[in-house]
Amino acid sequence: MTKRLILTRHAKSSWDDPTMSDHDRPLNDRGKAAAADLGEWLASRGYIPDEVLCSDALRTRKTWSGIAPALPGTPVLVLKPALYHAGPDVMLAVLRHATSDTVMMIGHNPGIAEFAQRIVATPPTNPAFLRYPTGATLVASFQIDSWKDVDWHMGSTRDFIVPREFSG
Repeated sequence: MTKRLILTRHAKSSWDDPTMSDHDRPLNDRGKAAAADLGEWLASRGYIPDEVLCSDALRTRKTWSGIAPALPGTPVLVLKPALYHAGPDVMLAVLRHATSDTVMMIGHNPGIAEFAQRIVATPPTNPAFLRYPTGATLVASFQIDSWKDVDWHMGSTRDFIVPREFSG
């Protein structure tokens, strides 16, 4: 059986209020536009999540809110506080509890960049992959029956994009 992971770093966030906690930072205008573009890109390629595992930070939730309107159906949104600035091992543990065939995970750097590098057998050739900038999205497939069986280097890279590529 095939499982699919859509791995997204939150879109560009605002630093306008230096007194605001990191957890509560919203998206800036560029981030809002990028999230909407990402939703259209995912829909145009048929990358439709059944389940969304999302950090509970405001910027990750707003990234999902920007993506969701372009997608058909209503994926199950599961807020996961453990994904807030999670390292790759925590991210893998969260993914192992997923229950749907196509799962989207929305998180933060630096953990998401390392997770992305470790989860696929062969990384995409895009030079932005290693730094995993805001809005970066990897799509990978796995030949497993259950997410409980997922492990490092098992994923096959299917696609990768960064928001800067939408306008170009």
